[in-house]
Amino acid sequence: MATEIALSRAVERVQPSATIAVTTKANEMKRQGIDVIGLGAGEPDFDTPKHVKEAAIKAINDGKTKYTPADGIPELKEAICAKFKRDNDLEYTPAQINVSPGGKAVLYNAFMATLNPGDEVIVPAPYWVSYPEMARLAGGDPVFVQCGPNSNYKLSPEALEQAITPNTKWLVLNSPSNPTGAAYTKDELRALADVLLKHPHVWVMTDDMYEHLVYDDFKYFTIAQVEPKLYDRTLTVNGVSKAYAMTGWRIGYAGGPEKLIATMRKIMSQSTSNPCSISQWASVAALNGDHSFLAERNEVFKSRRDMVVKALNDCEGLSCATPEGAFYVYPSCAGVIGKSSPKGALISSDKDFATALLEEEQVAVVFGEAFGLSPAFRISYATSTEALEEAMKRIKRFCAALK
Repeated sequence: MATEIALSRAVERVQPSATIAVTTKANEMKRQGIDVIGLGAGEPDFDTPKHVKEAAIKAINDGKTKYTPADGIPELKEAICAKFKRDNDLEYTPAQINVSPGGKAVLYNAFMATLNPGDEVIVPAPYWVSYPEMARLAGGDPVFVQCGPNSNYKLSPEALEQAITPNTKWLVLNSPSNPTGAAYTKDELRALADVLLKHPHVWVMTDDMYEHLVYDDFKYFTIAQVEPKLYDRTLTVNGVSKAYAMTGWRIGYAGGPEKLIATMRKIMSQSTSNPCSISQWASVAALNGDHSFLAERNEVFKSRRDMVVKALNDCEGLSCATPEGAFYVYPSCAGVIGKSSPKGALISSDKDFATALLEEEQVAVVFGEAFGLSPAFRISYATSTEALEEAMKRIKRFCAALK
């Protein structure tokens, strides 16, 4: 008999993605004919813009289907440089640009390029589920800083100062946030930058994936734009997945110091190699093309956000803040803890709440424990308004029936 293979210690430190697990379970229930409303997936329900799809078709017809440079074609790197200058007033050269198979790969490659055992990564909680797991895979240790509703789910300069140690390698900033939708103002970033300037050994990984999804006249800034002195130790990460509804195209990118970018390219040359060539040409069209569709789509997202926030605040035992951006809300379910569902399920945690909600009302949400801050849950409102309205009715009915 074959001996069972021993798994790496790094893998044993890592948890599977809860958001993917929820979506997978909801899809399986749908395949069984169950009327499930899935509010777990973080991807726009809009289609990829027509001019982007046409650019991809043209690339195929033009035979642009071969290997490319490991971290992106020159045309896409130039488009990314232009984007950073246009939107963020940041000057990068193509040698400072990385293109990877998705934003997740950008972050992972950066951690792999920089983390050694004992290095710490400050992760404000609630956080996107992959940040701490990628840090662990790369040999580092995530350090969590609780950022609850009293701080509007944002990291304060005082909390940042307290979290920094001689072992701190990175601070991860995500604005607007997944899972809360909270976004940092220019003044809030300025206050964090003032702390970071006192600790030159700490680098900043800023995940700006939801940059274009902001509402109520919110003015977006990224930290290297606010404090140019941080430019040489900031990796500014973005991608085409959210703003351009290109989640499946798998293109993420970043601008940063040339030595770091070169090391990330080295890793890619021995792992994934290049991102999909067709997706790269489509991304050139996305970044260089018409952006007028964003305002129209954001109006739809804002309308959904407002409806969902109001509906959740009308549910017994729930409370929900109004986020500045992204397409998530992160309601507290503290008021339902300790109750029981109509079918007898004891709600002792947000995971219990999400499980019972799925099983008894067929609404799939992601429990807050997965994001590092409980008791709460995440709802993605990047789905049809009709589905959201029905989901809110079911959630309200479920909460009202708890005893």
